[in-house]
Amino acid sequence: MNVESLREFCLSLPQVTECFPFDEWVLVFKIEGKMFLFCDLSAEEKRISLKCDPELAIELRERYPEIEPGYHTNKRLWNSIWLRPSIDDKVICDCIVHAYSEVLKKLPRIKREPLSERLEVWKQKK
Repeated sequence: MNVESLREFCLSLPQVTECFPFDEWVLVFKIEGKMFLFCDLSAEEKRISLKCDPELAIELRERYPEIEPGYHTNKRLWNSIWLRPSIDDKVICDCIVHAYSEVLKKLPRIKREPLSERLEVWKQKK
């Protein structure tokens, strides 16, 4: 997966926004102002860092050599994925949807419920 495909996929999720809150190189994707994924565009070899359930994070790290503890993040709650041809795009996309869902779970119910419904519709279309 390249950065353009990554960006397109992230922005296809309900109510996702993108920004550069740290500098002009670190692209961040958010839902309701909460970050779920970021990528340093200036790095020669690209990797993304994204939210993850702690137990799943460990499982993914053990299963895929391209997935490591989150770079510059809480390593219990974040994973980093090297965007290499050796890891299937479906795995990356599944991790992105999971990261989105992890942030969605923490939103107040009034915001979470409509977005959860929209996410279910989105999943049915994919």
